[in-house]
Amino acid sequence: MNVEIDQIMRGSVMTGTPHQTKGHVCQIMVEHRISAFPIVDTEQVPVGMVTAADMLLDHPDGAPVSTFMSSPVLTVPRYEKPHIAARIMRNHRIHHLVVTEDHKAVGIVSAFDLLHLIEDHRFVAKPGPTPRAKDRKRR
Repeated sequence: MNVEIDQIMRGSVMTGTPHQTKGHVCQIMVEHRISAFPIVDTEQVPVGMVTAADMLLDHPDGAPVSTFMSSPVLTVPRYEKPHIAARIMRNHRIHHLVVTEDHKAVGIVSAFDLLHLIEDHRFVAKPGPTPRAKDRKRR
């Protein structure tokens, strides 16, 4: 499989800033049906991640996301191989990575995207071994 993250990521990623409130970010996530929302600085460099699970925590709607976002955010370069993203997700027990190019957020890749990749490249099961001639004679 000769695929790069660039080919499976979700481009045009929506991002937020650390000063946005929980209520505002929650509204965006619900409206656009997204479960992970990268937080970037003024240079579009990822500084945190807010997930749907974070929205379930007891933070006031007016709280800035910087008070509860996961930081530092884990990233994967745009032209890296998917197995690297899978390893990072597995080792850190997370479901989303921000995809970067020149340290700037350019997309997002999820565990679902990796599963979709595997499904598209299914391996065909080989038939089981056939009995050897020697074994057939014993019957």
